[in-house]
Amino acid sequence: MRIIGGDLGGRKMPEPKKFNARPTTDVAKESLFNILNNDYYFDEVTVLDLFAGTGSIGIEFASRGAISVISVEKNNTHSAYIQKNIDFFQLENMMVLNTDVFKYLEQTDLSFDIIFADPPYDMENVEKLPDLVFEKKILKEDGIFILEHSKVYSFDNHIHFKKKKRYGKVHFSFFE
Repeated sequence: MRIIGGDLGGRKMPEPKKFNARPTTDVAKESLFNILNNDYYFDEVTVLDLFAGTGSIGIEFASRGAISVISVEKNNTHSAYIQKNIDFFQLENMMVLNTDVFKYLEQTDLSFDIIFADPPYDMENVEKLPDLVFEKKILKEDGIFILEHSKVYSFDNHIHFKKKKRYGKVHFSFFE
């Protein structure tokens, strides 16, 4: 896994051991950030990374100068790996919370410019995530929620749906 842009662009993250995660591919990640780069100044945004896995998306935002990045990851091994990279790259604008995403969403009173969620593709109730994000009002007025998912799901008829992009097996649905 490599960091694509920002201060850490071109640096590689060490491969995690004993990991049961599906990192977003470099091609999909680069395409996602090219899309976001057209609408956002990264040094002006706050980011929430849900189901953070390896932390590569959050680290990408932090590398590009986001004001703050909160990565939420329930798996102890995964969150420890993210923390190790935060420490290694000295990312003062990023933190990882080792907790359940749904518990975090219930309890937080923060709001974010960009929310990215990459739940396990086989997780139940993936289709309910957009509603939960908008019901909790944690997305700022001009913010965007991005959901990475498999081809099984279509959100085209969701009231907040904006667009969908596909990169191989990776599908991103954008909501405003």
